[in-house]
Amino acid sequence: MSYTETIGSRTYRFADLKTLMAKASPQRSGDQLAGVAAASEEERVAAKMALAQVPLRTFLNEALIPYESDEVTRLVIDDHSPQAFAEISHLTVGDFRNWLLSSTTDADALTRITTGLTPEMVAAVSKLMRNQDLIAAARKRPVITRFRNTIGLPGHMSVRLQPNHPTDDVKGIAASMLDGLMYGCGDAMIGINPASDNLAAITKLLLMIDDFRQRYQVPTQSCVLTHVTNTIAAIEKGAPVDLVFQSIAGTEKANSGFGISLALLQEAYEAGLSLKRGTVGNNLMYFETGQGSALSADAHFGVDQQTCEVRAYAVARKFNPFLVNTVVGFIGPEYLYDGKQITRAGLEDHFCGKLLGVPMGCDICYTNHAEADQDDMDNLLTLLGVAGINFIMGIPGADDVMLNYQSTSFHDALYVRDVLGLRRAPEFEEWLESMQITDARGALLSASSQQPLLQGANDWIGIA
Repeated sequence: MSYTETIGSRTYRFADLKTLMAKASPQRSGDQLAGVAAASEEERVAAKMALAQVPLRTFLNEALIPYESDEVTRLVIDDHSPQAFAEISHLTVGDFRNWLLSSTTDADALTRITTGLTPEMVAAVSKLMRNQDLIAAARKRPVITRFRNTIGLPGHMSVRLQPNHPTDDVKGIAASMLDGLMYGCGDAMIGINPASDNLAAITKLLLMIDDFRQRYQVPTQSCVLTHVTNTIAAIEKGAPVDLVFQSIAGTEKANSGFGISLALLQEAYEAGLSLKRGTVGNNLMYFETGQGSALSADAHFGVDQQTCEVRAYAVARKFNPFLVNTVVGFIGPEYLYDGKQITRAGLEDHFCGKLLGVPMGCDICYTNHAEADQDDMDNLLTLLGVAGINFIMGIPGADDVMLNYQSTSFHDALYVRDVLGLRRAPEFEEWLESMQITDARGALLSASSQQPLLQGANDWIGIA
């Protein structure tokens, strides 16, 4: 069906719900590149006004991408819970925004409706929200997951220690890993983006991290971010796989471009579960996403990039992930042009993921050809810390020497934890204190006090 809205003497017409959603999106370069963005701010306002009047029920009857041709759409519709939806089924998109921001809507209410929400409903309401709305609503909705430690508790924020190396040099990675641990990073996981997809090299990295983890009884989890088929092969060969990684997108065609399907993800999930390596829980999937991935694969079908992104969270939710990471500025300025667009996208992604019950983290990052700098990342880091982000990245010097992009450093994690009073995962924080890396409040001790780990680890990696 079509939608209209009149502003002054001018009437705007939107051919269908997909068009209306795209025109209502905040300005971003990816939607302009795709030719789906509003032509003017007035048209954008008209689209928001029309979208606010759309009943939430409409999203169950008007699929943006056809049910018959897309398995992500089928997943969304088939897994929808009418019982969970009943509480909000009478609302329009605008009413839903007001309900989310009401002081009487708390974490219990948001948890009750989770399986009644579709990604399109959540994307739609985010388009009506200011940045402060996205922060306030997301903060109400903690999502807690467990493997060897507990991530996502209110008042906590974890860090993925990312010790990448351009040649996968084991000693270089080990040195960066030790550096991050001495700054109290690594409770989300120790996760390596390998330079090679060679199975032997991947297995070598997994063995190195696992040997270190067991030697020093570190309550964290490891991940080597290779294609899911490589991880399945590594599991079959007996490698010590903790978290199973895969990049995902919001359409079947885009996922096909990644070489995956829902069936393959299910196979990988079951393979990971079969190892029974978790000690406090069995959330073990690690997914990465990013606005623009479907567009870059010519697999967006005219849907705006943020809505495609939120559909990816429905894919993630299916497999009870431990962590989901929006790599928000990584794809480049063709999709998110500058610091303002990156900031908005990061807040949208976090809000939408949390509302769908997904344990959201964010790689607060930008490429060197984007109109952004580290001040923009400081701003987004602080805003996401206030919003209740589950985890961020910890990269030596905030500069990834393998992937060649800018992110957040070990020091950045110290900053945001200090100014916002955020703690690490409780099991990891207890370990840090036992290793004399931090005190009982979680504050770093001086290097001269951090001897129990330093003495043995330096010998272990052969760089003493």
